[in-house]
Amino acid sequence: MSYKYLKFDEEEAIGTITLNRPDKRNALSLELLQELSALLTTISQNNDIRVLIIKGEGKVFSAGHDISQLVGREMIYYKAIFDTCVEVMEKIQRLPQPVIAQVHGVATAAGCQLVAACDLAVAEEDTLFGTPGVKIGLFCTTPGVPLVRAIGRKRALEMLLTGRMISAREAEQYGLINKVVPADQLAAETKTLAEKIAQASPLTVSIGKEAFYTQVNLADLQAYDYAKRVIVTNLFAEDAREGLSAFLKKRKPTWKGK
Repeated sequence: MSYKYLKFDEEEAIGTITLNRPDKRNALSLELLQELSALLTTISQNNDIRVLIIKGEGKVFSAGHDISQLVGREMIYYKAIFDTCVEVMEKIQRLPQPVIAQVHGVATAAGCQLVAACDLAVAEEDTLFGTPGVKIGLFCTTPGVPLVRAIGRKRALEMLLTGRMISAREAEQYGLINKVVPADQLAAETKTLAEKIAQASPLTVSIGKEAFYTQVNLADLQAYDYAKRVIVTNLFAEDAREGLSAFLKKRKPTWKGK
């Protein structure tokens, strides 16, 4: 498939989506979000892709929503933008493949939301993150949803209420990103992380990702009850039997994704 506002590449078991509106700082227009939603659906059905990377073309990762689309329109248009944005964030979480944000330059507002929604994130050391909507009269309500779940209430509220930009080092300390690297190492470090994940059984990773997001918002006893059912079921998967056998026999497992 061809896309106007995205680029997609697949190399071995790793898929890479590039936000491709560099002249607009990769603003998440309705059209871009629609393409991204459709592409995520396609990727979810591609068993050859084991890990997905999302990055931005040009100088920044993403400056958030396209502000020009948030002025002088009807309510139904605004609703379409935010419905589609939420749909994208939910699809990232439901995707069987882990998703890594490869972040550089700036990730603000919905761009910061996209980073927070990804399962993992690697950023270059000069990257800035923020939810500055409060400064222009539009509180970053939807970005706050994955943000608070990634970094906690106090830090999320500080970012949301002040609009202050935080450094990559702060973002790493907060738990918004996993790793900070020099700019010239960003692509390589992100790929290395993706390759490590891709070595595992895709079925096991898919089971684990779904279970993680299901249990994380449950009370402790409910979470344990759910998790023990999942792990017992997991034991009957062909890949689990293969992995356990390979471990006991000290050989490399051969995954079948079953």
